[in-house]
Amino acid sequence: MDYQDFEIIILPDGPIDNALLPVKADVPIKVIPTGPLRPGKKRDKAINDARGEILAIIDDDTYPRSDWLKNALKNFSDSDIAAVGGLAITPPEDSLMQKASGLIYSLPLVSGKFIYRYTPGKRQFVEDFPSCNFLVRKSIMQELGGFKTEFWPGEDTKLCLEITKKLKKKIVYDPQALVYHHRRALFRPHLRQIASYSLHRGYFVKRFPQTSRKIVYFLPSAFVIYLILGAFVALFFAPIKILYIGSIFIYLILVLIFSFMAGLNLFVPVGIGIILTHLTYGIYFIKGQISKKLSEEQ
Repeated sequence: MDYQDFEIIILPDGPIDNALLPVKADVPIKVIPTGPLRPGKKRDKAINDARGEILAIIDDDTYPRSDWLKNALKNFSDSDIAAVGGLAITPPEDSLMQKASGLIYSLPLVSGKFIYRYTPGKRQFVEDFPSCNFLVRKSIMQELGGFKTEFWPGEDTKLCLEITKKLKKKIVYDPQALVYHHRRALFRPHLRQIASYSLHRGYFVKRFPQTSRKIVYFLPSAFVIYLILGAFVALFFAPIKILYIGSIFIYLILVLIFSFMAGLNLFVPVGIGIILTHLTYGIYFIKGQISKKLSEEQ
């Protein structure tokens, strides 16, 4: 890091081998075993142990670019800014199928207006941001009492909601606050992650509607319903059948176009991955909406 005034706090489930830590570190390192807790609870434990004014949070499958802190901290010169979220890109050393997963996330056909999380976008204010690359004032976290949730994923959605709606503070996205985020490889790990994301987002439509009841989140489910109902109706009405087949053809053309952007070596897995991502998200989003409670709240 090209910014030296910081400390590192590691929150493993249990004790870790000291041989994994630097023999001589340039910055203080604290290891605080927490037991098998979800990320939100782990981070809550670290709030009062942290000595700095800013809490800079990353996940265990994430690592920062050398200018991460320097670039992110510039944003806190504005007292109304409570938190900063940054870009998380796929690292060059990831496997081919991990890169395919990262490419899928970075496509507008999949992430829509949220592609700035995976590919550089303009600096802007946001109301929801993932905590794999998230910096927040310690005073804000203490005022809110931390994440205060067992949700995972989704602990960040709850926190951002309280920052922006309860405290009326701002969260800014800065693409220069960059980290590298190892992806879940296609197909099963990637789709398992998508299922978890969409299950929680569907549930949050009821639980946290202020930031989750957005049309964009409903689109994959609408697509799934259209595929099923459209196929049924097309069996009995010839004009509808033509329109239905035509619309599916247009969709596949779009998938084809965006798959080509991945290059010839990833064209096929990315194309299949786009379709499976849409279907998985749509199905589990509906499941989240009809769920009375998620397991974290039992």
